[in-house]
Amino acid sequence: MPPPQHYLALCILAAGSFLSAAPVAQAEPLAAGPALVQAYPDFLDRVDGSELVWRDGTRMPIDDGSPAKPLDAMLDHPDLKDMFSMPYPADEKGIPPAVDFDPGRVRYGPLFQRMYGDCHAPRFMSNAVPVDWLPTRSRKTLKFTKINGAAQALQKVSAELDKLPSSFMEYLMPPAGTYNCRSVAATDRLSPHGYGIAIDINASKADYWQWAKKPAGAIVPYQNHVPLEIVDIFERHGFIWGGKWYHYDTMHFEYRPEIIATAR
Repeated sequence: MPPPQHYLALCILAAGSFLSAAPVAQAEPLAAGPALVQAYPDFLDRVDGSELVWRDGTRMPIDDGSPAKPLDAMLDHPDLKDMFSMPYPADEKGIPPAVDFDPGRVRYGPLFQRMYGDCHAPRFMSNAVPVDWLPTRSRKTLKFTKINGAAQALQKVSAELDKLPSSFMEYLMPPAGTYNCRSVAATDRLSPHGYGIAIDINASKADYWQWAKKPAGAIVPYQNHVPLEIVDIFERHGFIWGGKWYHYDTMHFEYRPEIIATAR
């Protein structure tokens, strides 16, 4: 195991620590458009007024006109603006998260399905390419979408992780999976694994908010064991980490260059 100064030890905080956190900042309605165009230039052309314009001329409204939504409503019925409602804290920031602070966990499904495809479609996996996971330390090959340079980004992540000291490998091997055409647990929302843009590292070394023991309705106690050196490498290549969510999922990394771009 890495020395204490190089990893986040188990962190269980009292409810008062969460309740004193600053309120979540809300994004301006049009802030989403430029970040999306910058992150996905193969698909997106420009912002025109309150609409996102695709390269084929298709238009998507950025703001659905609804008033500020609580987290559950944003997760179930988001617009493009809602994906940026919680600024992602890149680098060694944002831990522990404030109550219901889940930056990047909101996903506007029509955007991602239009870019990456429907995982139920017969030829969906034609865009999945092999990624050598930790090439000098394992013989594992993972499938990841090549769309938007996602697989290329994950290969760069893998190459950098491969150079970390051996003490880090227990968090990375075996990986718990990439592509999986399934819904997010206990919801009807498609998981980002269904688009081929997410990877879970070793689940046995991870923490997940649903596993936390707490009384009904109580504050979720934050826990994490994943070293920040691992997180930093993923973030440098356009991935967000589920360990920066109040509803934490510390094994989970997701290719979201539009979120990382705004964080930087």
